[in-house]
Amino acid sequence: MLQIPCPHCGPRPENEFTYGGSSGIARPPVCCTDEQWAAYLFFRDNPRGPHAETWLHALGCLEWFCALRDTATHEILATWRMGEAQDAGGKP
Repeated sequence: MLQIPCPHCGPRPENEFTYGGSSGIARPPVCCTDEQWAAYLFFRDNPRGPHAETWLHALGCLEWFCALRDTATHEILATWRMGEAQDAGGKP
């Protein structure tokens, strides 16, 4: 079972977490077009390799956090609290 290191309470089994989607996607303005809203809701990149994501520790501390996960190997490269800065090397 995959262990996800929660930045709030340490490593926990993956079944305690809920995936929240890609990290850093800006919501379009209220006065956006139907095409812009559809692109926001449905069209996402599907990169191979490191990808920033949001996760919720649903069966633990109930805190949202960000993770840098390799989509090819599922390895968690880094985790950090929401609102913290992260550099290009995957370190908060």
